Amino acid sequence: MSKEPHHVPAEPHLPRFGGRRVSRVLLRGAQVITMAPGRPDAEHADVLVDGDRIADLGENIEAPDAEVVDFTGRIVIPGLVNAHLHTWQTALRSAGADWTLMEYLTHLHGECVGHYTPADMHISNLAGALTQLDCGTTTVGDWCHNVLSSEHADAAVEGLAQAGVRAVFLHGTPYRAPNIPHPLAEIDRLLDGPVREHALLTLGMALQGPQYSSVETAVADFRAGAERGLVVSMHQSGGEPTPGWEAVRDAGLFSPLTNIVHGIDLPDDWLKMLLEAGVTFTTTPENELGQGHGTPITGSLLRLDAAPSLGTDIDTAVPGKVLTAARIALAHQRSLDHAQHRQMTGTHANTASVTGRQALAWATVEGARALGLADQVGRIEVGMQADLVAVDARALNLWPAHDPVATVLHADIANIEAVMVAGVWRKRDHALLVSRLDEVKDRLRESGERLLRSIGPAGPRD
Repeated sequence: MSKEPHHVPAEPHLPRFGGRRVSRVLLRGAQVITMAPGRPDAEHADVLVDGDRIADLGENIEAPDAEVVDFTGRIVIPGLVNAHLHTWQTALRSAGADWTLMEYLTHLHGECVGHYTPADMHISNLAGALTQLDCGTTTVGDWCHNVLSSEHADAAVEGLAQAGVRAVFLHGTPYRAPNIPHPLAEIDRLLDGPVREHALLTLGMALQGPQYSSVETAVADFRAGAERGLVVSMHQSGGEPTPGWEAVRDAGLFSPLTNIVHGIDLPDDWLKMLLEAGVTFTTTPENELGQGHGTPITGSLLRLDAAPSLGTDIDTAVPGKVLTAARIALAHQRSLDHAQHRQMTGTHANTASVTGRQALAWATVEGARALGLADQVGRIEVGMQADLVAVDARALNLWPAHDPVATVLHADIANIEAVMVAGVWRKRDHALLVSRLDEVKDRLRESGERLLRSIGPAGPRD
């Protein structure tokens, strides 16, 4: 791979996302869910934004030089965090809705990935990031494990940057032999150029991880991430820990910068050890349940006084809505807990085992922590980045909003009225602030149709 920075410019017919920044804006009249410790679940408060940060939070804030936005009847929350999304698959939406995990691996990773061009990476990441903003997600963990070249990487990065989303670009490659290490020259090139140039983007490593690497490669990849201070994330979709896990543990390389996706079948003693080291876990409940990964580990984490972050995983199979993932995770865990209670006592439980606030924390606070951004996003507090979402609780499907947290969890895209990232409006009055969206959609459709022709006759079903 070339070590020279290669930049993919925004194409002239697809202008850079046209968000609107104001130097100071006062959000007045809303109910605010801060997700900050020690504060109420919801409170009537004003939020003052100055530049890219939250400058004040409280009742009756006076800011005569600020633009005032009346959000009466709305609920303002921290921007949602989709901690695990393969955004490069956006052009293949719904193609694998009926695939099992093995069919997905066969058709997508066995037949399709090598046909991606840099232009395919760009349009999927651009359209996927715009979709996330439309859904109220302001931060994405973009698990990009189809980087075939430097050009592919730069095109994917440019798509994220053009959309205006906050993202951790988790650089990865297609599945390779267990003894082949992560391409560190490419990591250093991205650190020195394309990622560093965009204020909303940071870099991480999407590793094959110890389950799919040799002992030596697993340790080397973890050490490389630690030396660079990067989040390293990996899949673990079932099976007992291999010797690679033990080697990484013995080298002392598990840390708060380690993120494990799925974590299916990890024994409780391993979960406990990993949590004590500060490791974070991301569950993608709809995809895990639908494709056959196994049972989400939400309950196992809760029993150890920990919590998951949430991802939607693949648009190929499931919609990319984090609020949907939160509701599914919540309902699934409650179902398991109810069944266990009935089995143990013969009676129904009197109280819910998991609350809506916990589920919303998985989609905000825990997501920020998983991506190494807990000091920037996930809560509404003075000094934090101004990543905010306004939910229109006046809509018929949400009215009356007796419980603000539940109301937010029940919201859909149509209820996401406004989205702000780092003090810049990305959505207002229920519409993305982007021109020529039809051109983005046309390019996305053309990319998807061409890529799907590379999948064999046992691919998408009629």
